[in-house]
Order: sequence, then structure tokens, then C-alpha cells
Amino acid sequence: MQFSTSAAGKALTGNSDPLVCLSPLDGRYGSQTGELRNYFSEFALIKYRLLVELRWLAFMAAHDGIPEVAAISAESQQFLKQIATDFSVKDGLAVKAIEKTTNHDVKAVEYFLKDAVKDNSELNRIKEFFHFSCTSEDISNLSYGLMIKDARDHVLIPLMSELIDTLTALAKDSANQPMLSRTHGQSATPTTMGKEVANFAYRLARQREQLQAVSLLGKFNGAVGNYNAHMVAYPELNWDQIGESFVTSLGLAHNPYSTQIEPHDCLAELFEAVTRFNTVLLDLDKDFWAYISLGYFRTKTVAGEVGSSTMPHKVNPIDFENSEGNLGVANALLTHFAQKLPVSRWQRDLTDSTVLRNVGVAIGHTTLAYRSALKGIRKLQIDSSKINDDLDNAWEVLAEPVQTVMRRYGHENPYEKLKAITRGNKITRETMHEFIVSLDLPADVKQQLMNLTPASYIGNAVEMVNRIHDSVKNLSIQ
Repeated sequence: MQFSTSAAGKALTGNSDPLVCLSPLDGRYGSQTGELRNYFSEFALIKYRLLVELRWLAFMAAHDGIPEVAAISAESQQFLKQIATDFSVKDGLAVKAIEKTTNHDVKAVEYFLKDAVKDNSELNRIKEFFHFSCTSEDISNLSYGLMIKDARDHVLIPLMSELIDTLTALAKDSANQPMLSRTHGQSATPTTMGKEVANFAYRLARQREQLQAVSLLGKFNGAVGNYNAHMVAYPELNWDQIGESFVTSLGLAHNPYSTQIEPHDCLAELFEAVTRFNTVLLDLDKDFWAYISLGYFRTKTVAGEVGSSTMPHKVNPIDFENSEGNLGVANALLTHFAQKLPVSRWQRDLTDSTVLRNVGVAIGHTTLAYRSALKGIRKLQIDSSKINDDLDNAWEVLAEPVQTVMRRYGHENPYEKLKAITRGNKITRETMHEFIVSLDLPADVKQQLMNLTPASYIGNAVEMVNRIHDSVKNLSIQ
């Protein structure tokens, strides 16, 4: 019996089951990325645009200099609020239906709002002030600014903080576990597992603070950034001040200098900040993967899970591998966004539009990576016996403190003497002690060196871990 090698069959168009989604973010991983639909779906974009349009109408109504838009009664204010509060997927589809005629997504929102107020006589009288003096980018740049700001504050930062807190706890739990370092993949000066974990907690915390510090800007100055139409309609008004007041009332910083578009420099800064956080996490994924490979960490098993379709014993570090893969996809997109978005021909071209619609894709892969890393970290169990065995077989690492003490007490060529007996040779406790005994050193100093072991030669690693919580906390204060 022969089967076709093509998967093509019954048309799947119109089927919304996650099984047939084109993107794994909405399909396989949909349960982990669903919250991002509130910020980056087509529905979300429409709703944020609608909110900006409504806020602009209300702002004008509250301004004494625009008498044609009279103060709105409490009942009509509530009516406008309900349009936003009750905005549903059905309403979003109505906007999309209008767009089929207009072939313009922002104009479709304006027409939807005009229709929504037609039965309210007070609002119907001022319906032509929806989108007043606006270019579509006035609405869109503020919408994207708010979408990205909200996603940063309500999704990214909390997940980043959860990662940092989880690592801080792991660092403290493993603060006293000495561990052989590896530089260039070779045995090196010992540290503790807790200190190495704390390194990542601090690095990630620093990048989180830089992301939080990015100021998201908005512009609201018309077709090419000069308030041209505004100043013809109401030449007596201070439009610079009005534009700034409206933008800041939304919770964004004001950019007074723009073309038709807000130049997206602030978005580039934000995406680069996320990329740096992701790069540090990528480093962690690879290090933890390697510690698992060495046997320093064991991964808790989960009943019913399978590690290999043919090798029953396998317990693979799949969470760190999944995180690593998603970080690669996310950073590729985020880097493209940061490089492309600030570049627009003359007063604007449309290349930013399709790129901005993919921001949710990058953030989706980013949050997937964070959740995978968290899952992997929470499965880790330290194998102290394996770590301690490696330390006890690495007495050569004590060549560093011995030659350093020899320098203090005036010995000639201490580095070269230790190099001669240790480089490429197997060094044991006995070998190292024989060398120390032969040295012309004060008795107490010699005893200090004799008492030293690879496990005790850890510097201030424990103290560093003990203050990691405060170190991370102080970053947010600076």
C-alpha cells in the first residue's frame, strides 16, 4: 500500500483550532502565550486605536479653546467609556468589515466610532471631530507605544523578575557548595555553585532595570510633524502644548520632533534592552545545560514523561534547549526591529507597518524562553558528590595560591616552579604537600597552605551570594 508523501489534503482555511495554526505561538504554545493576545493581536491593535481616538475626542471636549466640541455630559462620557469597555471581538470584526471597503485600517476605526455614536444626539453632533487633524500615524504610534509599554510592564518585567528571584533563591540554596571552575573548558580556580548562579541573577537584574528605564515616546503633530492642519483650523491655539499634554495624558513621553511617524528610536532602545536580557539568559541556558552534562545538576523526573523514543533511560535538558532555541528566534527579530524601525524614507514610508505587526511574535518567543528556563531551573537538583569528587581530583588548582604566597615572601620564579610540576601532570594532595613542605616559608604560613584544599579555596564566594539579594535590590534604587 502506498501513501502520498504530501500533507496537502482537505483545505484548512477557516479552521481556528490550535492544531492548524500556522505559527506555533498560537498553536503548540498557545496556552503559554495567550496573555499576549491582549497586547499584540489584531484585535488588541484595533482596541488600542479606538481608545486613542476616544481619548482625543474627550481631550478636545475638555479644552476651552475648541468650542465646537462642547463639554460632554456625564451621560455621554459614560457612553464613550462603554464603547471602549464593551468593545468585543464582534466589534473588531465589524471594523475589519469596514476596512474591506476603505482598505485603510485606521480610517475603519474612525468610521466605526462615527457609527457607534449615531444614536446619541450629543455625540453625533461632534462625530466629525473623531480623528480631528490626525494622520493615521498619530493614532498608530500612540497605540503601539501603549501596547508595548503595557506588555513590558505587565508581562515582560514580571517574568524577568520571576527569573531573577528564582535564581537568587537557587544561589542561596547552593551558596556553600564549592565547585571546580572551568576556563577554556579546563580546570581552574574553584568557586561555588551559588556564586555562579548569583552572577546570572545580578546580570539579568541589571538588564531588567535598563529595560524599565526606557522611555516610550509618542508624537501627535499631524501629517509631517508641524501641526499644519491644526494651525489653519485653530491658529490661536498653542498646538505644541496641546500635543504634549495629550501624549503625556496617555502615560507616554512626548516627542516634539518627528516626521509623519514617531521615529521609533525609543522602540529600538527597548528592543535592544530585551535582546541584552535574552543574551544573558542564553548564556545561562548553555551553562546550565553543560552543568547537567557534567553531572553537577540532575533533573527531576516527571512521571509519564519520555526522554527518547528509543533510549528509555534518557532525561534530557529540554527546557534549557527550548529556551535557547526561542531566544535565538526572538533576538533575530528584535535585532531586525531595532535596526529597521528607525529608518524611514523622507517623511515616511510604510515599511514600519508590517514590521510592527510582528512585535508580538518576538515577545512571544521571548516569553516562551523565559517560561522554559524557569521550568528547567525548578527541576534542578545539585549532585554534591559528583561536584566534590571533581574538586578532590583537581589539586593542581592550588598552584595559584601557592605561587602567589611565594611571591609575597620573595621566592624567585615562583610561577615557573609551579608550572614545572603541575602543567600537564597529575597532581595529588601528596604531591602538593611535598612541594609546600620544601618551601622556605614561616611555619604558620606553611601550615595555612597545608590546610588549603580545592574545596576550601573559594575566596569570598559565599559572602558574595549572601549579599546577592541586596545587590539586586540596590540596582532598582540607583
